[in-house]
Amino acid sequence: MSMRTPLKNVRHLGSAKEGTTHYWHQRVTAIAMIPLFVIAIAYVVSLVGADYARVREILSLPFTSLVLLLLIGAVFYHLKLGLQVVIEDYIHTEGTKTVLVLLNTFFCTIVGLASALAVLKLAFGG
Repeated sequence: MSMRTPLKNVRHLGSAKEGTTHYWHQRVTAIAMIPLFVIAIAYVVSLVGADYARVREILSLPFTSLVLLLLIGAVFYHLKLGLQVVIEDYIHTEGTKTVLVLLNTFFCTIVGLASALAVLKLAFGG
């Protein structure tokens, strides 16, 4: 005995089997961001009042660059996942939903890569 309506059986509507993965990716990135933000905020607080050369020197350290790159990756992936959920839940027109999900992906990817490029330029002295 199936719990689906006959129309859903014809259209193959039902679970896409991706909800659990999406859920866990959101939770893991949220947890990963906690220590990364704490470290980043500690750097910001320690650099208050420092001159440009000192800030550049600290931000170009390998550990600092790694923390910033991990933070950028986690933040923009988490942002993409969160906005995708909002779009899928509140936009009901399929064409608009598809366009917005694509724009969300492109925006998060482009801004995330630009941020990573800025950190890499600092790290390698470019």
